[in-house]
Amino acid sequence: MTIHSSAVVDPSAKIHKDAKICAYTIIGANVEIDSGTVVESHAVIQGPTKIGKNNHIYSFTSIGGDPQDITYEAGQESNLIIGNDNQIREFCTINRGTEKDESITRVGSNNLFMAYVHIAHDCYIGNHIIMSNNASLAGHVRIQDWAILGGFTLVKQFCMIGMHTYVGMGCQINKDIPSYMLASGVQTRVRSINAEGMRRRGFSTNAIAAIKRAFKIVYRGSGLLDQSLKKLEETESDHVEVLQFVACIRSSKAGIMRGPNEE
Repeated sequence: MTIHSSAVVDPSAKIHKDAKICAYTIIGANVEIDSGTVVESHAVIQGPTKIGKNNHIYSFTSIGGDPQDITYEAGQESNLIIGNDNQIREFCTINRGTEKDESITRVGSNNLFMAYVHIAHDCYIGNHIIMSNNASLAGHVRIQDWAILGGFTLVKQFCMIGMHTYVGMGCQINKDIPSYMLASGVQTRVRSINAEGMRRRGFSTNAIAAIKRAFKIVYRGSGLLDQSLKKLEETESDHVEVLQFVACIRSSKAGIMRGPNEE
């Protein structure tokens, strides 16, 4: 274990012998840090927080702080769980959960959070996600695996962003974005499928074509949404990606973001 002499570590903190805590870092009570994780200088980590293996937490981050929620009171159950192999860059803030949800903010593994990213209370962040500089999530947001959020993206509370989505810079997200979609614009809309992202991740030509057909039926078709989803379940049942797209829409509670031709 390497803990710099200037670091302030609460006696109750559990730090693996192979973790590294750099100068002037503050580690609070009920914090657990697993092997290989590096915490750079001047970071602040409060608990209850559990941080997995091989994470790199950069300078001036604030991890595990109290929820920014006026209903939260000291002493309520409130936790943060972070997985493995995440990069959390300078000035990122990640808050613990509240009792209004499951009392947990949860971050998966292999994510990149660039400088000034904010993840609010009770968010659920999957794996292999990129959040560019200043992207911010309000409370209770769900981000599925392999999503990418451009810089200065703002996501309203209780919204969901599906797997393999791409959200352009400066978007304001106030509805759910289904899996495999691309959203962009100051007046943010779902514009198309994330074809380039799918190609880069090895999806077949057939899978990409199937998602494109699904997009046209849902976003450019004339039928009711439920009718469109039933049609996809019947005609595209051999394509798991389309079924994931449909399941994402069916699970939506905030409603899905509108398409390019909708007002």
